[in-house]
Amino acid sequence: MDWSWVLAIAILLVLLGYEVYQYTMRKKALTILTEEEFKKDYRKAQLIDVREPKEFDAGHILGARNIPMSQMKARKAEIRQDLPVYLYCQSAQRSNRAAIMLYKAGYTNVFQLKGGYKRWTGKTKSK
Repeated sequence: MDWSWVLAIAILLVLLGYEVYQYTMRKKALTILTEEEFKKDYRKAQLIDVREPKEFDAGHILGARNIPMSQMKARKAEIRQDLPVYLYCQSAQRSNRAAIMLYKAGYTNVFQLKGGYKRWTGKTKSK
């Protein structure tokens, strides 16, 4: 038997398992909102942009705070657990990870902008 096939199948199974785990955690950790749903209530929530500072400075949703995903673990205490948390990034990948991290830390009211900032048509601000 060719062991390279066995190794390839094992790697594929591990990757598939990881994707299933991520999907399950996302379902538990956050609610994905369309832009219309997001616009309805984001001013009553903590609006967090998890992109890096250069991306944030180039343009962000009006009223957002910048807590980059790379700093989320160290700065999550800045986010209140008793208020809704609205997250976004460029395309929803980093905000998925941020939501899972917050969920594991006890946050239960987390929402994400579907499609991320690149699909946002509302008011923005840049430096």
